Amino acid sequence: MAVVSNGTTIIDAGALGSGVATGAMTLLSTVTASSSSVLSFTSGLTSSFDHYIFKFINIHPGSDGEHLQFQTNVDGATGFNESITAIHFRAVLAEADNDKYVHYHNDPSSFVQGNGTAFQPIATYLGNDNDQASNGTLTLFSPASTVSVKHYTSEFAICNSNNYIQHNFTAGYFNVTAAIDEIQFKMTSGNIDSGIIKLYGVNAG
Repeated sequence: MAVVSNGTTIIDAGALGSGVATGAMTLLSTVTASSSSVLSFTSGLTSSFDHYIFKFINIHPGSDGEHLQFQTNVDGATGFNESITAIHFRAVLAEADNDKYVHYHNDPSSFVQGNGTAFQPIATYLGNDNDQASNGTLTLFSPASTVSVKHYTSEFAICNSNNYIQHNFTAGYFNVTAAIDEIQFKMTSGNIDSGIIKLYGVNAG
């Protein structure tokens, strides 16, 4: 027996109807770092999805203490320097369990921007020992909108350069109403030695 609501089949023979949105993630592209100065996505951010999720897997810097950061381009732009307002804080615990704290980054020249155009750090103080890496997510909401600013949130788990576990949280918005269609990731200096970034599209379910 089928369950129908307002002309849309919800369940038929135990399966969801084809017209029911599920909010499933669709893998759009994957980039792999290999001593890369930048990693860019220059396609895939379209109006096809409501929001986009980037998954960062075992990101390893070429140099110790680097910050992974990002910026965007609106449609037709080339400079990766859109206006952004952002905040950043982290929870930290020493591997030796002898130090722990929560820290709000309030240095506007490094981690916090008020309508600035610099690359925005999302994962900080990355360690480059062989057993150190960072993993996390970045969500960009409605980048194809031509009405609203473009919000983002990010969250990372990091084994940092001082052998601390570090939980990074960042949020902000790009103060633009034009559609964002490109995004770029890089370290503050040096290369992304290795790691994978996957781009997924998600529609509200």
